[in-house]
Amino acid sequence: MQLLTRTLTHTVCLCLLLLAGCVEPYSPEVIEGPNNFLVVDGTINGNGVTTVRLSRTQNISVTGPPYVESGATLRLEEEQGAQYPMVETAPGTYTNEGRLLDRNRKYRLYIRTESGQEYASEYVTVKQTPPIDEVGWEALDNTLQIYVNTHDPNNDTRYYRWEYEATWAFTAAYATYLKYDDSTGTIVARTRADENIYNCWKTDYSTSLKLGTSAKLSSDVIYKYPILALPSGSEELRLKYSVLVKQYALTQEAYVYWETLRKNTESIGTLFDPLPSQLTGNVHSLSNAAEPVIGYVGASSGQEKRIFVSHEELPREWRTFYPVCELDSVLPTPPNETFKDLAERFKGGYYMPVGEIYPPGAPSPIGYLGATLRCVDCRLRGTNVKPDFWE
Repeated sequence: MQLLTRTLTHTVCLCLLLLAGCVEPYSPEVIEGPNNFLVVDGTINGNGVTTVRLSRTQNISVTGPPYVESGATLRLEEEQGAQYPMVETAPGTYTNEGRLLDRNRKYRLYIRTESGQEYASEYVTVKQTPPIDEVGWEALDNTLQIYVNTHDPNNDTRYYRWEYEATWAFTAAYATYLKYDDSTGTIVARTRADENIYNCWKTDYSTSLKLGTSAKLSSDVIYKYPILALPSGSEELRLKYSVLVKQYALTQEAYVYWETLRKNTESIGTLFDPLPSQLTGNVHSLSNAAEPVIGYVGASSGQEKRIFVSHEELPREWRTFYPVCELDSVLPTPPNETFKDLAERFKGGYYMPVGEIYPPGAPSPIGYLGATLRCVDCRLRGTNVKPDFWE
């Protein structure tokens, strides 16, 4: 009996080894096959500027950002015949002039690519979006939580989508009053005519889908829906932070589309995650009815609300972010290096002077403190133009 047991054990082990040796990598054809479908991202704004982004799908194995569809012709079309052209304001991004659309009429988006392919969304009515009651924030567990409250007293909305634009003030790691003068080859003082390179602002946009519904509630109320969260030590919270929340009412069909897209993009990663659902939008190819198109173009009157959060309002025990950069001393090496040769080390702009080095009692500097351009010029990570809305 023991011999039989050993024999069976050895046989099972041998089979497992043979199976392990026969495993070959499997690469599904769908991953390697052609994948260049049009992606339409946008909502027809019934009371403002409509923005639509066009791009192309790509295989999972492809690295880098998606290909944007530039050079296309876009317009909003009214079912009764009126047309409103859109212009390309950035590669793959198209906008129109803000206008008030008639809620009693239907509209669609028409697209003609640079290669001549034609697409159009289905005609939809403009859904009225209720105002945002509040965009608020809470300091919870070393995290800044931004939330939104809204309601529809007529109980007609039920389905919502939100986007946000976040803007914050920041500074370079070091402020400098010096610069390298190319014309003289020396270090000189900066003047008021020189651009501000210490104070800047940066804007980021929502990248995940924010969807909410009150369909299972007796009242059409959304309370403290989480828009975003920031750790207490974030650079965004060092000085002042602002969030502009945009709210759109959805039809049930649009909500189902966006919810399916959210699940497909956020719930895939392991064998135990749900399989992707078929994504059926309302944008179709007019040139080839069998061509898949990704996108759902709805129409609603957008609502917006902005808040500011200053560092002084946050809990005092929160750790404050401070930029860290290396600061070096740049000194001459006598007797072969002159003071002018020393200044020319800053030629080219990659390394910048931050301050002068004076020995005790000396009337003139003997060298400089310097840092890389990224440590001194905030424009490498943002803009030094103060936003019009900034308080």
